[in-house]
Amino acid sequence: MWPYPRALAHRGGGTLAPENTLAGFRAGLQYGYRAAEFDVMLTRDEVPILMHDPQRGRTLPGSGAIAETDWAQLRELDAGAWHGPGFAGERICTLQQALDFCTANGIWMNVEIKPGAPAQARRTGELTALAVARHVATTIKEPDRAAQLPVLSSFSFEALLAARDAAPELPRGFLVDVIPADWESRLAQLGAVALHTNHKHLSQAQAQAVKAAGFGLFCYTVNDPGRAVEIAGWGVDGFCTDRIDLVSAADWARG
Repeated sequence: MWPYPRALAHRGGGTLAPENTLAGFRAGLQYGYRAAEFDVMLTRDEVPILMHDPQRGRTLPGSGAIAETDWAQLRELDAGAWHGPGFAGERICTLQQALDFCTANGIWMNVEIKPGAPAQARRTGELTALAVARHVATTIKEPDRAAQLPVLSSFSFEALLAARDAAPELPRGFLVDVIPADWESRLAQLGAVALHTNHKHLSQAQAQAVKAAGFGLFCYTVNDPGRAVEIAGWGVDGFCTDRIDLVSAADWARG
């Protein structure tokens, strides 16, 4: 039910580097993380890029919606100075750049589809899935292909439906903050392999129900090593963390 890595660096490198950048992935590698979660959003001209916030202002200077800005403008912006002077000049990257880097460095990927606007939900799911499918078709071979495939996840049910239709061969995980009553039927409709949820709102009974139904269970964002051990005891298969310096990837390697 869960052939994937158990511990993932959140947004590339957690809090140790600018999120959703190649610098983030490099930070994860430095701490032994060979698995990462990152967010994908579309620019106005439909370039899939790594980005979490729909608006500039936190990780990118200036103001304006990502969905209303072209890639040519966004790629010139400094995506690292907000984190610290040592990262000044770091640029955001495209989904393709992230796929290439992760594949070259043996990093497994949880690709979160993050529509920047409701109207972009289906298109974001479709283009993200197609890009990932094209990439893995030429880079991942047998044996153990299933365990190497990136998982596509999203809070957007519509985006995941579009991803399913565009690339049904890619595994999918449905993201929720609080597990809804109809979680099992939603997972079935999506053809999902796993439920992804906020560990803060997860109960042991819910974890056991998800596992008993035959699905994988993944949690975000677990920054305390003790909490990671606790939820693993409930049956949680994997989690992402911002504190790659506190949560040892080696401790969670599947052995």
